[in-house]
Amino acid sequence: MRSKKALLNLIFNVILKIIIIIYGFVVPKIIISHFGSEINGLVSSITQFLAYITLLESGFGPVVKAALYKPIAQKNRNEILGLLKSAESVFKKISKVFIVYIMILSVIYPLFIKNDFGFIFTFSLIIIISISVFAEYYFGMTYRLYLQAEQKNYIISIIQIVSYVICIFLVVICAKIGTSVQTIKLVTSLAFVLRPILQNFYVRKNYHINLKNETKKIEIKNKWDGLAQHIAAVIHGNTDISILTIFSTLNNVSIYSVYALITSGVRSFLLSFVNGFDSTFGDMIAKNEVENLNKKYGIYETLYQLIVTILFSSAIILISPFVSIYTNGIKDLNYVNLTFGYLIAISEFIWAIRQPYNELVKSAGHFKETRIGAWVECISNIVISIILVRRYGLIGVAIGTIVAMTIRTVEFVYHTNKYILNRTIWESGKKILLVIIETLIIVFISKYLPYLENISYFNWIVNAIMVVVLASAITIALHFIFFRKEFKGIFKIIKGIFKKQKKIN
Repeated sequence: MRSKKALLNLIFNVILKIIIIIYGFVVPKIIISHFGSEINGLVSSITQFLAYITLLESGFGPVVKAALYKPIAQKNRNEILGLLKSAESVFKKISKVFIVYIMILSVIYPLFIKNDFGFIFTFSLIIIISISVFAEYYFGMTYRLYLQAEQKNYIISIIQIVSYVICIFLVVICAKIGTSVQTIKLVTSLAFVLRPILQNFYVRKNYHINLKNETKKIEIKNKWDGLAQHIAAVIHGNTDISILTIFSTLNNVSIYSVYALITSGVRSFLLSFVNGFDSTFGDMIAKNEVENLNKKYGIYETLYQLIVTILFSSAIILISPFVSIYTNGIKDLNYVNLTFGYLIAISEFIWAIRQPYNELVKSAGHFKETRIGAWVECISNIVISIILVRRYGLIGVAIGTIVAMTIRTVEFVYHTNKYILNRTIWESGKKILLVIIETLIIVFISKYLPYLENISYFNWIVNAIMVVVLASAITIALHFIFFRKEFKGIFKIIKGIFKKQKKIN
C-alpha cells in the first residue's frame, strides 16, 4: 500500500510540476512583454514579501504532520481529530496575523521601493496578490496537512493541476483582451482560492471529518522548536529578492526572478521525487521499522541523487542560453548574465542535494535538534549578501546563498546519518562526492558537443537533449558502477509495484 501511494504521489507530482513550470514561464513573460521589466520586478518582489507569512506555517505544518503519523498508523480517530482541531485553531490565528501584516506591508512597501509607480497602484497589487495566500491558510491548510500525513499528496496535486490549468487559460485570455496587471493577478488569485475549497470537500466526504463540531484539542509537541527553525528557513529562502529590493533595483529583481523561473522549475520537478516520501518514512519511524527505513532510504537516496545530478548539471550548462531566448525582444533590460546563471544554478544544486536529509529530519520530528543550524544558515546568508550586494549586485546575493546553503547541507547530512539512520556519515558522503565528480565531468565534456546556434527554442531544445543525454549516460553509468546494490533495489521495488497492479486489475 505504501509503495502504491508513493507511486501515485510521484506520478501526479511530476504532472503538477510540469504544469507549474508552464505557468511559471507563461505569466512572467506576459507581464514583461505587456508591462515591462520593472512591473515584473515589482510583482516578484511583492510575492516574495508575502511569502514571509509562510515562516509561521513552515514552522508549524511539519510538526503537525509528524504528530499525525502515529495516530494515523494506529487508527486513533479521537487523537487525529484533536490534533487537527488544534492545527485549525493555529492556522486561523496565522490568518489574522497575515491580515495585519498585509495592512502594514501595503502602506509601508510603496514608500520605500525605488520606482515611479503610484501608491495606489502598488497598494492594490499587494491586496490582490494576497487573496489566495489568505484563503489557503484560513480555509485549507489543516486538511492539506492531513492528506499529506495520510500519504495522499496525489489528491492535493490533482486539485492544484486543475487550478493552474484554469489560471493559465484565464491569463492568456486577459492578455489578449489587453487587461491591466491588476486584473491578471486578480483572476489568478481567485482561481487559486479553488484549492482549499476542493481539499476541504474531499476530506469531509471521504474521511467524514468536520472540525466545526469538534471541541477537543490536543497539544502539539515541539511546535515552538519547529517554528523557530522554520522562521529561519523561510527568511533564508526569501533573502535574495528582499535584499535586492532594498539595496539594489527592481530591474535586478526582475533579472533574478527570470533566472529563478528556470531553477524553480527544475526544483518543482525535483520535488516530485521528494513530496510524499516524507510521510512514507514518517510511517516507518512511527512503527519503529529501523532496518526497513535504512534499506528503503538508501535506495531512495541513490535514485534521488542520480536524478539531481542529471537535472542540475544540465541546468548549469543550459540556464543562460535559455534566458537569452526567453527574453529575446525585450529592449528595456539585458537579462543575460553568465556568471550569475552559473551561481544560481549551483546554489539550487546544493539545496537539492540536502532535501532527502531535510525531509527525514522533519519525518522524525527532530526540530529542536536542528534549529541552531537553521539560524546559522539564515544569518550567514543575510550578512554575506548585504556585504556583497552593493559592490557585486546579483553575484553578491548568489555567493551569500551558496555559502549559507553549504553550511546547512553539511548539518543535515551529519544529523540524519548519526541520529536517525545510525550509520556513518560516509554512507551519504561518498554518494555526494560522486555527484560532484559526475557534475564536473559533465560540464567539462559538454564544451565539446556540436551545439546548434542558440537562436530559437527549437535549437535550444536540440542542444538541451544532447546535454541531458550526456548527463544521463555519465551519471547512470557511474552510479551503476559504484552503487550496484541500490540499483538492484530500485528495479526490485518497481517490479513489485507493477506485479501488484496486475493482480488488482
